[in-house]
Amino acid sequence: MPARRGEGWSGVPRSSSSAVDKALDLVEAVSRSDRPLRLSEIAEAVGLHRPTAYRVLADLVRRGWVLRTGDHYLPGAAVLRLSRTASAHSLAALSRPAMEALAARTGMMVNLQVLEHDRSRVVDAVRPSRLAMISLLSDEALPVHRFAGPLALVAALPPEARGPYLRPAEDDGHPMTGPHGLLADLARVERTGFAVERGRSEALVASVSRAVVPEPGRPLCALTVVGPAAEFQEPLLTELRNALLVATADLAEALGVAAGPAGSVPADSADARAEQLR
Repeated sequence: MPARRGEGWSGVPRSSSSAVDKALDLVEAVSRSDRPLRLSEIAEAVGLHRPTAYRVLADLVRRGWVLRTGDHYLPGAAVLRLSRTASAHSLAALSRPAMEALAARTGMMVNLQVLEHDRSRVVDAVRPSRLAMISLLSDEALPVHRFAGPLALVAALPPEARGPYLRPAEDDGHPMTGPHGLLADLARVERTGFAVERGRSEALVASVSRAVVPEPGRPLCALTVVGPAAEFQEPLLTELRNALLVATADLAEALGVAAGPAGSVPADSADARAEQLR
């Protein structure tokens, strides 16, 4: 929402805003936009006069926080460098309590994943000592057709945004259509909100994953429960989904977002429905 004239991006009266406030207002306005902005649009958004906005933007361009291309402004290289590293560390720190609680409740390994350009990446993991034989996959990039985490994340994207994530599966010759194809898997996860994978990466390992999806917005991350495939049978699988539902709701609250539906609760999960309404 644009600031009123005389107010900064955060609603602070402009007369009390420092030079740092002005610069941060401009960086935030440029970074939050879903398209390149013109000077007049940025100035209006943050409640600055055009000459003032232009002078501060010129300094931000010089320092790499904003990129100017023609008459438009975009986030600069400094923002992009900071955002990937800082956001991953911040997300991991905020997610740790939910991950540790989920691992304690289930006795399983729990990892945290985020989407990158064509895969998901594991940014943190909690592993009980009994599962030391299962790889943490720390900082590894995982394709959608082999792991539950990226499957949950990609299923939460609109169909038109899924293309880059489908290409690694196509390159590997993974079936895309038919009852056992990737498109059917994505439709199932989109419908239920849970991705389940058994033995595609490691024969004796299974996982179930759920994305944290703001309403509206793209998925922020996914929590994945990983353990021995023999322990991912009913009724334990339903218990794992229930625990995962609670954990992702708690994580959304910790991140300060209003979570979207991310699929429906499984029909056999009365406890999960109750937890979703709490």
